[in-house]
Amino acid sequence: HREARDGVVGAYIHPGSKLGVLIEVNCETDFVARTEDFQQLVRDLAMQVAGVPSTAYVSRDEVPGEVVEKEREIYRQQMADQKKPPQVVDKIVEGKLEKFYAESCLLDQPFIKDSSGKTRVKDLVDRATATLQERVVVKRFVRFQVGEA
Repeated sequence: HREARDGVVGAYIHPGSKLGVLIEVNCETDFVARTEDFQQLVRDLAMQVAGVPSTAYVSRDEVPGEVVEKEREIYRQQMADQKKPPQVVDKIVEGKLEKFYAESCLLDQPFIKDSSGKTRVKDLVDRATATLQERVVVKRFVRFQVGEA
């Protein structure tokens, strides 16, 4: 496997110019980075970040352990007064954690352009990898909103 060191930084400015996103998406060659399919993917990913304000991480691997533990603790406290066996509580907590990932991790989110809600952003990236025959990696993003520090 070659390293995905090429790629582009894409930008999306929401109508009204109060919200903008910069996103870095990598691939293996400049040739692929210049294709319309790759450029469209980058635009779609930037729009996804703009459209889902809870997006904080590219993938669940990026979520700090202490954040995951804090979320788990919150969910456990929510379940404290429920008279459920510990293994049931654990399953519910893990389910809520999956929902947290789907809200805050870009690759885990349902793709906003798919009205069925079945396509995840990760599926989109995997499809691009297959179509372009090169590894495609979402490296990082930043979201700017007027009035937010």
